[in-house]
This record gives sequence, C-alpha cells and structure tokens, in this order.
Amino acid sequence: MTQTCISSTPLTAPSLSLPPLGRLAEQTTERITLAMRNLQHIYFPTASSSSVLSIPKRNIKHTIHDTSVPDSGYASAEEDDDDEALTTEISVSGEDTQEADELLRADPFERAFAIKWVTGFVTRSDDWVAAAISEEESKKRSSILDEATVLLSSFVGGEDEEDVALTRTFSFPGGIHVELNDAPLSKDDHTSVGLQSWGSSILLADRFCSEPEFFSLAPRSGDKPLRILELGAGTGMLSIVASKILQGSSVEIVATDYHPDVLENLRKNVATNFSSSTSITVTALDWENPYYEAPFDKPFDIILAADVIYHPSHAKWIKDCVGKLLDRSPGAEAVFWLIIPVRTTGRHEGMDATVDALFVDDSSSSSGPGKLAILHREEVGRQGSVGRADEGAYKLFKIGWVN
Repeated sequence: MTQTCISSTPLTAPSLSLPPLGRLAEQTTERITLAMRNLQHIYFPTASSSSVLSIPKRNIKHTIHDTSVPDSGYASAEEDDDDEALTTEISVSGEDTQEADELLRADPFERAFAIKWVTGFVTRSDDWVAAAISEEESKKRSSILDEATVLLSSFVGGEDEEDVALTRTFSFPGGIHVELNDAPLSKDDHTSVGLQSWGSSILLADRFCSEPEFFSLAPRSGDKPLRILELGAGTGMLSIVASKILQGSSVEIVATDYHPDVLENLRKNVATNFSSSTSITVTALDWENPYYEAPFDKPFDIILAADVIYHPSHAKWIKDCVGKLLDRSPGAEAVFWLIIPVRTTGRHEGMDATVDALFVDDSSSSSGPGKLAILHREEVGRQGSVGRADEGAYKLFKIGWVN
C-alpha cells in the first residue's frame, strides 16, 4: 500500500516532471509511482491515494480501427496488502504553496499534457509490465497500471462530469462498423464493469466478421427465425455485430446483462447503431436466479458470451443457463460460443480453468448423450495492444450438445 507524506515541496508541473514515454521501458517502478502520485495530488487531492477502482483498459489496433482514446478497464490485479510503503513528498501547506498548487491545477495546458501522458502510458504499458524482473515487481507494475486507468477514468468522468463518456468507433472486416458508448464506471459499484468494452468481445467480433459461416452466422433458409442470445452483453458488441452480419435475415437477438446501468447503456448502444427497427431485444438476466419466461421461453440456436467469468461460481451458473436455453432438439446443431482471457496474475488468475473443469471435451469418455461438451477449442494470442497486461492469451470454446 502506498502512503503519502506531507512536506514543504510544491507539486510539480506535469510537463516538467513526467518521464518520457519514448523511454518507458527504462523507467523504474518507483519513478512511475512518483509520477502517478504527483498527478493524483495535483488533480484529485481529496481522493485516497491507496484506493484502486476496478476498471478495464482497452485499446485496439490490428485489423480493427478504434479512433478513440483508450478507455479504462477492469482492474484484475489484487491490491497489495503488505505494509511496505513508497513515500512521496508533496506540499499542501503554506499560503504561497497552496496558491501555486491551485494555479497549477487550473492550468489547461498542464491538464491536457497530463491526460495525454496517462493515455499514452496505459497504451504502452504492456511491455513495461512485462519487463519486470520478478513476479512481485510484475504485480506492483500491474497495480500501477490499475491506478493509471483509474486516473484516466477520473479525468474523463469526474464528480462534476458524471455524464461524460467515450464514444468508440470500430471498423471490422466486411464493411461492418460499430459505434459504442463506453460509459463512466461507478466509483462505488465495481459490478458495473459491463459499461466498458472488453478485449475479448472485440477479438470475437472481428472473427465473426472474418468467418461468419464458421460461427453459424450465415443467413438461413426457412420460416423459423434464427434465435441468438448474448450473456453478459455489456456494451453489446457481439449482439450488434451479429445483427449487422445478418441484416435482412430472419433473426431474433436477445442481449442480456444484470446491472441496471449496464442495461441502460446497452440500450443506448443498440439505438445508436440502428436507425430504424432492430432485431435486438435488451433485457435483464441473472445467471444465479434466471427466469424462463419470454423471451427465454423458446430455445436459442446460438448463445454468445465474452469475458464473463470473474468468480468460480460464474461458470456453473452459465452452464446451467445454457443447459436450459440452448436448443437440444434433434438435428438442431445449436452452439454456445465462449471466449475468455487467460489471466496469469491478480484475483482473476486461473478463472479460465473453471470452464475446462465444468465442460468436458467431446472426445472424453465422460461425455455422453445429452451432455454439454466442448466441441472445439483454440487459444487466441494477443493481438497488438488488445487487452490488459495480465491477459496473456484468450481461450475460445465451441460448446454444444453431445448426441
């Protein structure tokens, strides 16, 4: 945990004190920590320097084009509980010093410089975190990255700007364009993580657009509409992309989540991407206590989920929901597509293993008729700067009924 000492040294202007990002790999953990503390005490002096809000960071390059600044994201690294303290000397006393600090805080150039630097740090932080010489050092650097994403979120969505959000535009293969609103996360409620776009959903959406037939997203013949369900839809990336791919086809898409703020933002994103009527219905679904009335009273041909497992119980709840909602009629060939990150550090380390434990492989002797099994799996490597530093890779599962 980091502590701050009060001294007679004034706060330092960001343009004079922040280390150059071009040589970020050379910067020590202590140097970056001091830089973050200085920014926190300039712009958010009343905030506790030891509080870390869980938010995700995502910036996408590769074949997808995101024209926004990187958003902040879910902090999966655990807070350091030991008593070792890093000491930063910051002045908050004396009339002259206080006046100087207030002038610095109000300087628009310095504020813009600070925001640009934090944005650049979050974007380039992967290599810096990976360059840590020990596991303990890596955890410290991941924690600093968490604090940087909190700081960036505070800049764009502070207490006086509760409605400020980031609009992100994505261009996928096949001429598919998606515009998403990444709403500010609640600083008091970590369960609202679906307000942010996740790397897993961006990668899977890219695959949908590149290989729609592989994911059963090609138009179908017949009068029966294709029914698609998204679990933990968040900003709605997968549902919106699927609807655009299947535009003109007979399709019913149900995008679900649990948190009221997430559902409100999800509805806004659906409305933004479709000028007229859409095939997407947005509704609440609690995996732990699901209900099976309309629109869940009929089975689904495809179920989608991206980065939805943050607790050992989540995989079981999701399996139970899929078992009730995935079409198991003869010849249906219904499928559940699930992509999750492989997190190697932090409180969500190893969550991907809960999927392997609950869903057996199709070839396994323990899989039998009437069981959900993994029909196909693949590991997807990191692509460009997609995903947080603790996401070493991604697992993509195709799950279905074994007849």
